[in-house]
Amino acid sequence: MTATEHQNENQSHLDDLWCPMNTERSQLYYTCVFLHVSFQAIQNSVATSPRRDDTPCWLDAQTLRMLLSELQRCRQEAAPFNEVCQALDTAIYHCGLLMAQCPAALNRQLCQHHLEAIMAPLKEATSQLSGTANRASARRASSPSQRLRGWLGW
Repeated sequence: MTATEHQNENQSHLDDLWCPMNTERSQLYYTCVFLHVSFQAIQNSVATSPRRDDTPCWLDAQTLRMLLSELQRCRQEAAPFNEVCQALDTAIYHCGLLMAQCPAALNRQLCQHHLEAIMAPLKEATSQLSGTANRASARRASSPSQRLRGWLGW
C-alpha cells in the first residue's frame, strides 16, 4: 500500500471517528436529550413522592402518553440510524409496559424500574447520535501502537 493510500485510509478512519452532526442528527440528538430529561424528572418526582413504597405512584398518564408519542415520532425519524433505532425501540417497549400498568397498578419500586429501563436506551441513543459511542469503541478496538501508526500515517 502506498503512502497516499495509507493517508487516505487514515483520513477515512478519522472521518468515521469524528463526524459533525447534520441537522437531522442534531434534531434527533436534542429530542433524545429532551426525552431522557423528561423521564428523569418523572423518576425524581416518583422518588420524592410522600406516599409509602407500597402505594401506587399515580403518575400522570397524559404526560406519559405525550412522551410515548414523542418517542415513537423520534423512532420514525431515526430510521437512517440503525443503532439509534434499536435503542429507541427498547425505550418504546418499556414505556409501553409502564403505560399498560399505570396509573395505580404498580408500586414505586416497579415504576422506578420501568423508568430506568426507558432512560438507559435513551442515554445510549444520545451517545450514538453524538458520536461519543463510536469514538470510544474505536479507541478500545485498536491498540496504542495501532493508533500511533494511524496517527503517523504508517
